[in-house]
Amino acid sequence: MIKVEGLTRAYGSFVAVDDVSFVCQPGRVTGFLGPNGAGKSTTMRVLVGLTPPTRGQATIGGLRYHDIPNPGRHVGVLLDASAQHGGRTGREVLALGARTMGLPAARVDEMLELVSLTRAEAKRRVKNYSLGMKQRLGIAHALLGDPQVLILDEPANGLDPAGIRWMRGLLKGFADNGGTVLLSSHLLHEVEQIADEMILIGRGRIVAQGDRATLLAGAHGPKLSLVTSLDNDRLADALRGKGYDVEAAGHGLRVHAATDEVGRTALERQVVLTDLRDGAAGLEDLFLELTAESQREASDTLPAPTREGTIA
Repeated sequence: MIKVEGLTRAYGSFVAVDDVSFVCQPGRVTGFLGPNGAGKSTTMRVLVGLTPPTRGQATIGGLRYHDIPNPGRHVGVLLDASAQHGGRTGREVLALGARTMGLPAARVDEMLELVSLTRAEAKRRVKNYSLGMKQRLGIAHALLGDPQVLILDEPANGLDPAGIRWMRGLLKGFADNGGTVLLSSHLLHEVEQIADEMILIGRGRIVAQGDRATLLAGAHGPKLSLVTSLDNDRLADALRGKGYDVEAAGHGLRVHAATDEVGRTALERQVVLTDLRDGAAGLEDLFLELTAESQREASDTLPAPTREGTIA
């Protein structure tokens, strides 16, 4: 189990992580989500002992990372796939890790096979790897010691669609076998497909946490449905007759009512529906709303460009 309590990390007057607390449970994948610069990587660096906290603490299995004997056998870490020694081969990187952790040499071949790095690729120097291959090697190194906890920062970077699907299955299987996964990303769509729990962070502070249903239940807003039918005019008249606002939307209607009420009205008037969905704010909308102050594109106070096209 990962436990973060009142964690703060300041650099002078700049507070990168501000009173952050959360728990990651065994058997679950926890997504750690936020825009670039929101404090995700700093939190993870504190977790694995690379950055000391200003206040608070972060523990894994009740211990600080530095206090865990032979930590690679208990915690698998991937914070930067490009930080591996470029002059070594992929096999050498894993062999050194295995030797350091006291693992049999056969473990190296098991991990290379697990992450689908071929014999020829394993003999190539890491500096000649693509980013996707470096990610696979980094995941192999994180899993080398057969840990119970995985801490991964942006592991999908550089992976192609097949690689991303492979990684999802790998991490889900790890959690299903009782492992604890903390997965950091700024890509909500990717994490949403695998995470059991999500923690949203913006400007160094936790702005929301919970599973998808809990997060969406906490998003207050009017009920809205998007519907298409074989007789939109008849359905619109029926809905307006019940006092609902109805607007045209593409080939269908936007109705200010819950989907069950729209469906019930269609059934009463015997109008065949071809599409009916919740049109209220989804998880992406909630994410952008809660982290708006951290979104670079959301800023409307940027200085004007100069004649040369640079920021003044």
